[in-house]
Amino acid sequence: MKSARVCIVTHLFPPHVGGIERVAYEQSKRLLQNGLKVTVLTSDMVKRRSYIYDGIEVHCYPTLKVGFGQGIPYVIPKPSGYGIFMKHIKDSDIVHVHGHPYLSSYLAVKVAKRHSKPVVVTQHNTFIRYGGMLDFAERLNDLLIGRRVLKSSDKIITVSKATLNYVLSLGADPQKAVILYNGVDVDRFNRFIIKEDAKRLLGFSEDSFLVLTVRRLVYKNGIDLLLESAKLAVKENPKLLFLVAGVGPDFEKISLKVKEFNLEGNFRLLGLVPDIQLPVYYNASDVFVLPSKSGEGMPLVLLEAMACGLPVIATNVGGVPEIIEGGCGEIVPPNDATALASAIVAFSRRNLSALGGEIRRIVAQKYSWETNVKRLIEIYEEFI
Repeated sequence: MKSARVCIVTHLFPPHVGGIERVAYEQSKRLLQNGLKVTVLTSDMVKRRSYIYDGIEVHCYPTLKVGFGQGIPYVIPKPSGYGIFMKHIKDSDIVHVHGHPYLSSYLAVKVAKRHSKPVVVTQHNTFIRYGGMLDFAERLNDLLIGRRVLKSSDKIITVSKATLNYVLSLGADPQKAVILYNGVDVDRFNRFIIKEDAKRLLGFSEDSFLVLTVRRLVYKNGIDLLLESAKLAVKENPKLLFLVAGVGPDFEKISLKVKEFNLEGNFRLLGLVPDIQLPVYYNASDVFVLPSKSGEGMPLVLLEAMACGLPVIATNVGGVPEIIEGGCGEIVPPNDATALASAIVAFSRRNLSALGGEIRRIVAQKYSWETNVKRLIEIYEEFI
């Protein structure tokens, strides 16, 4: 098994930033460390035919990019990229596809079956609600593309119970499906600096109550909801300071809303925060908020925040309730700014210092990339 050749197919991969990209990267890196040979096929976001990323061999197929400006990253492989799929899938022992709804996943599965290669599919999210015709288009894509990918797969990995229910609703064979929770790097995401020192390092007042979220600024991630809740919450506690780390197509729209609500002193858009700096922001913050509207499978940022000992407030979407247990935080209804604001204000009035150790212990015990990849290799071994 140690010399097995694994072809990872993912529509996006680092340096592009996102959840699926991060999972594919963290797994690929550790598969290499376990002696497997890994090749990644991804879209041509970096404008190169191939590159090496942290020791991982990456090959790019040419694509048409649809919906990126609306926060819907969908890539369509061009016919000229077919040979790239043929070459690397033919040379592999197993094909691991990330995401059931993508045309690249469909193409990878068809090529793999042509060459009698076993296929493992990981599904990351539940159904993402955009509204109107976009929801119709997504459901149609699930029927025409997603169902065929799931049906042709030899194993279906889902990252939460909610994601499992989603693929089963599309006709996935329950005998093929298994839940494999995402992991977190508990060494990197840790309580390594005193909160007050972290606040000073980042230039924030020690007596401010920092409410952090790390999100792409797109509709489904609910930054507009967070802004509405901030408008309500700061009236109850003026020391609240909301920090939004991330970029996206809604950045300008949210910036204008911040000014319209006169929240410049309480709501800051940080833009893209480099990965190396993220643990410092987690350590400086008092609570983490995930205001998503739909589509969450198992958000990595929740695990990162909790690994740093942060209590979390999150909306009841997808697999989120499966992560937050005991005193780790609070679940609120989605699309309810009043409920979210009330929870934030309530947390700002509590002494949270005693929670950090227990929150981190739960995450370190249940979620790690080493445990995740060990189980992933066991799944591969079923077919190699």
